[in-house]
Amino acid sequence: MSEPLISIQNLHVENRVCEKSLLRKVNVEVKKGEIVGLIGESGSGKSLTARAIMGLLPLEMNVSGRILYKNDDLIKITSKEHRKLLGKEIGIIFQDYRGSFTPFIKIGKQMIETICTHQLVRKKEAKNIAFRVLCEMGLNSERVYHSYPFQLSGGQVQRAAIAMVLALRPALIICDEITTALDVMNGEKVLSYIDQVRKETGCAVLMITHDLAQAYKRTDRMYVMHQGEIVEEGLPEQIRCHHKHPYTKKLCSCLLSLPEDESVRKERVISL
Repeated sequence: MSEPLISIQNLHVENRVCEKSLLRKVNVEVKKGEIVGLIGESGSGKSLTARAIMGLLPLEMNVSGRILYKNDDLIKITSKEHRKLLGKEIGIIFQDYRGSFTPFIKIGKQMIETICTHQLVRKKEAKNIAFRVLCEMGLNSERVYHSYPFQLSGGQVQRAAIAMVLALRPALIICDEITTALDVMNGEKVLSYIDQVRKETGCAVLMITHDLAQAYKRTDRMYVMHQGEIVEEGLPEQIRCHHKHPYTKKLCSCLLSLPEDESVRKERVISL
């Protein structure tokens, strides 16, 4: 078995102002080349877990436990050391795409600056990379590159933000509800490209979502989070058909019935 690229161990997050525990004993592992789903309803602590990895928690939060990334504990390293990992090593695609770009600077210029900051490339090569990833997102590269964020639709800005993260080819990509602003077709196109990047680079993906159908289809393993705790983990088929925790059962019952795999259907027939 390969070693985890990132291992969250007994992560506990508390708001010391109101003395409320927000995350409790969270344990999550993601191996290189894996897509791991973190599912649960809104407010369950999924995005908070992502922000703990990125070191983006507010100052009033107390954090304990360990977040090991390539044997570095992200909780203990300095802010400067943490910032060096962000972008090139660990990339995050936020649900709120509006904060991804400065509104008064054109998309292309911001992409060039980001790529050149994290990679040893000249501006011409960075521009070629930007055009390629924008095209892969199904966008008109020329138009988007020369546009300000306010000149594009929300879905276009979201896809441009995703393109900017993927242009850096990070070792770990955290996807936080990334298809929220996209229609079904563009959402599938984005997820397929992320899967393509994973296969090409061997990167790991932590997919945070409340879309169970998406998680069943795309992930290798899944964790179920409820009220700041991991209540169940397993393969997508286990979570979907053989779940044990009452909350997982309740969560799965919210999804309309999906066509079963032939092997699952036979197993049900045999059990009857």
